[in-house]
Amino acid sequence: MDRKQQIDHIFPEHSQIPAEYQLEKEVNQNFYLINGEIRKWDGKMHKVYSPVCIKSETGIERKYIGEYPMMSATEALEALYSAAGAYKNGAGEWPTMTVENRIRHMYSFVARMKTKRKEIVSLLMWEIGKSLGDSEKEFDRTVKYIIDTIEELKNLDRESSRFIIEEGIIAQIRRSSIGIVLCMGPFNYPLNETFATLIPALIMGNTVIFKPPKHGVLLHSPLLEVFKDCFPKGVVNTVYGSGSEVITPIMQSGRVDVLAFIGTSKVANILKSHHPQSHRLRTIFSLEAKNPAIILPDADIDLTVNESVLGALSYNGQRCTALKMIFVHENIFDTFIKKFNEKIASLKIGMPWEKDVLITPLPEAGKTDYLRELVTDAQNHGANVMNDLGGSSNETFFYPTVLYPVNEKMKVYHEEQFGPVIPIITFKNIEEPLSYIMNSKYGQQVSIFGTDKTTIANLIDPLVNQLSRVNINSQCQRGPDTFPFNGRKDSAQGTLSVFDALRVFSIRTLVATKDNDMNKEIVSDIVRDRMSNFLSTDYIL
Repeated sequence: MDRKQQIDHIFPEHSQIPAEYQLEKEVNQNFYLINGEIRKWDGKMHKVYSPVCIKSETGIERKYIGEYPMMSATEALEALYSAAGAYKNGAGEWPTMTVENRIRHMYSFVARMKTKRKEIVSLLMWEIGKSLGDSEKEFDRTVKYIIDTIEELKNLDRESSRFIIEEGIIAQIRRSSIGIVLCMGPFNYPLNETFATLIPALIMGNTVIFKPPKHGVLLHSPLLEVFKDCFPKGVVNTVYGSGSEVITPIMQSGRVDVLAFIGTSKVANILKSHHPQSHRLRTIFSLEAKNPAIILPDADIDLTVNESVLGALSYNGQRCTALKMIFVHENIFDTFIKKFNEKIASLKIGMPWEKDVLITPLPEAGKTDYLRELVTDAQNHGANVMNDLGGSSNETFFYPTVLYPVNEKMKVYHEEQFGPVIPIITFKNIEEPLSYIMNSKYGQQVSIFGTDKTTIANLIDPLVNQLSRVNINSQCQRGPDTFPFNGRKDSAQGTLSVFDALRVFSIRTLVATKDNDMNKEIVSDIVRDRMSNFLSTDYIL
């Protein structure tokens, strides 16, 4: 079967799906978690259809895989009041608990979470079209992230388990919780990136309301009972439905202390504007990006092509860290584009459960129409589709499309395509890609491909003041999770990593007293008799 036939017949009949990858049952999630209770939902439900379509005698249709609640402002505010009651202005069980005991709760959670691996991996495949290999990696990476966060908190607590004496003042400085955290993750990494804010927020003593992304709700369903069992009531609460219905009233209440949002800058601005006291609101945003690659004339072509294709097309290019604009020096363009297109033609396309598949169906409704519009607009302004079958699609599947030459008149020059469309520009003078970066409203990462040390060094110095990560001869990426992940301009606010996230969701707080006999006796007795969970010299091993 040639590539065109593969695209035309990309979707299977139900009988062609291997038994081990079929969805065992539809996930009719008519329940939600509030105040430590799994409550039944009897209201309006949202039906969830997989990006995977199924062929039948009547045609091709997206597979129905389940449904979830479309909650109202009433339930959203109940979730808020539950989180507020558990926090109790900082006097609740969870925020006043010892770090060691919060860690025990988190160990219990991650142990139970591991038992849900198969179910969650399956739902990742079916709900957002992520390949089996990438779905397994997302789950395993999330488990590792939790363990690494626990270990980092131990280190942080050890550093804080001593007293400081300065200028006649005795003090102990630790980190304390901030309050109520609203967590909203993205559909492309609905487990990992949601938990990248949810877990550190929880373990630092905050109470949490979390809203899963529109695409990626059902895969959290197996964990609701685990959250209920592993944390005190009201510490974790879930809301579902339209953001305007459930998130707007929560933000307008003014009771959210921290907003952790991963999505677009447009939505982030709207959310922030709803808070009546925005100066009191701490925000952690991971937003969109338009990461470029700069391919210098002395680049190792084979290495560059491999990294650029993966950087542009891993999970169909649906990553904020994806390469979304490629600048190629004109002297090597012909060689580059030939090998680049050959590499794309060799990529496996198909269903998420197929071994080594890279290009899979897209979960967002109307996404293939949007990508076709980008391609047509680029063609209308002088671009050509450079690869065989570029622009081809079938229902929710869109084949990788290479556009060249791209210019500023085209939408794809400015917009984050978030899909398998790859715009290419040639340059003669290095100032051309530098000008693009400096004039862009985004500032996350860049990839530089080349071998001349002087040229690369001269690029690094200005670029680190425009972007938050410069990658040399490698694709843009988030990991490892111990590295800072942030951005400039409209791409982010705040920094996430195992190290940074604990600090983002907490504040340095100290207990201090004058250095005299009476105060020393008071402090010594409190510490010796373990009368305070905060004022303590206990050392977590």
